[in-house]
Amino acid sequence: MGLDPGEKRIGVAVSDVGRLIASSLETISRKNFAIDAEAILKLYDARRCAGFVVGLPLNMDGSAGPSAQAARAFARNVLNVRDAPLLLWDERLSTAAVTRTLIEGDTSRRRRGEVVDKMAAAYMLQGALDAMQELKHA
Repeated sequence: MGLDPGEKRIGVAVSDVGRLIASSLETISRKNFAIDAEAILKLYDARRCAGFVVGLPLNMDGSAGPSAQAARAFARNVLNVRDAPLLLWDERLSTAAVTRTLIEGDTSRRRRGEVVDKMAAAYMLQGALDAMQELKHA
């Protein structure tokens, strides 16, 4: 399960059983961590997920700013409620890439706001899945 935690929303994506294709699933509006975690784990369990990939928004120079620190704290909190494999994945530019694609597809501003977080989670998860496939075949 791919999670892209933002200040207001958490984008959620999942992969197929073979861990080849990521698909956007849902956007969770953040309330407090207990409520957010309950929503995440309900999706996780229903899909029988095997682990988490959490987006790590590093700065362009690779350094970690406040957003990356918040993502790390979010990941620690997830591990406190579910003992499962968790990978932090560099998600620089994922939201920008998805937004650009949506704009090029002439998606309205309102619709972009509704889907950008879950699509960014899928974009980030796909990058992690692709890297895992490369390692598997190296």
